[in-house]
Amino acid sequence: MKPIVSKDSIVYFGQECYTALNSYLEKSNHSKIFILVDSNTHEYCLSLLMSKIETEYDTEVIEIEPGEIHKNIETCSGIWNALAELQADRKSLIINLGGGVITDLGGFIACTYKRGINYINIPTSLLAMVDASVGGKTGVDLGNLKNMVGVISESEMVLIDTEYLSTLPVNQMCSGFAEMLKHGLIQDIGYWEKLSDLSQLELDDLNQMIHESVMIKNKIVIEDPTEQNIRKYLNFGHTLGHAIESFYLTHPEKPTLLHGEAIAVGMIMESYISKELLSLTNNDLQDIGDVILATFPKLDIDPSDRQDIMNLLIHDKKNENGNILFVLLNAIGEAKYNCTVSNDLIVKSFEYYDSL
Repeated sequence: MKPIVSKDSIVYFGQECYTALNSYLEKSNHSKIFILVDSNTHEYCLSLLMSKIETEYDTEVIEIEPGEIHKNIETCSGIWNALAELQADRKSLIINLGGGVITDLGGFIACTYKRGINYINIPTSLLAMVDASVGGKTGVDLGNLKNMVGVISESEMVLIDTEYLSTLPVNQMCSGFAEMLKHGLIQDIGYWEKLSDLSQLELDDLNQMIHESVMIKNKIVIEDPTEQNIRKYLNFGHTLGHAIESFYLTHPEKPTLLHGEAIAVGMIMESYISKELLSLTNNDLQDIGDVILATFPKLDIDPSDRQDIMNLLIHDKKNENGNILFVLLNAIGEAKYNCTVSNDLIVKSFEYYDSL
């Protein structure tokens, strides 16, 4: 499968990943390799990676606990200290082997340790493959506020090998599927229609769909690397989705929500707002809800929680001059950014979702 060239990085697919990795390692003359994993990828993914590395290197593995709750500055501090104790220098390389938490956090670690060392991302979840693979966004959460601290900086390369997906539970696969659906909704109606019927999906089809998803995101990121305009399209479903995710993250009595599960809710609600404010049709709104709810069970959001969720919208990174700004849809495959939405309409979007 053809590599995808991003702004300052290259995304490789399948077995070509390891040819590219070994060639890079042979030429780069790094002093030491650090592999960042969580306890899950340490157990299920590390042996596959190590079996593919041909070059002899001094290698250290740094393990953290899995989950969004550990994507914070405290975890970063522990890793920075570990790197210092293990005498990592500016010629060291970090390989981030894991899902979105590992790639986001590991990229941020690499960008800040000694003011920046090289890193490579090897996403092992579908979400990380289609979302964290290009664009260079790194960072951590600030309390319950998603991705509030970070930098934009591309990795040396990204390696996407779907063999790692064989270790994922179904809910993690679905979480990544939400971002693929988003890419179709904001940019490519043909891609959306392919994703709408997965009854005959085979592994080769999944490889191709991942490749297409990365291409859609990469095209947007190349045109707008620092999110001044159309890169905001990638936040469709995330304004309300992130607020819902943050609220559930800090209320342990609530169900545990994966990122994609929260974004799936956000996409339905923001599609309803799109129908009310823009030209999205009732038929398209119905189609979006049907496709998403065929994969993601409906979330029971207590009406008494709505205001607390809405209060979190003020922290959304797209906001400007105190205004809460949404990405909405004119149609499937056509997005619009910097849309202002009234609180009354946001409440109605909760009511619409609850009615489904």
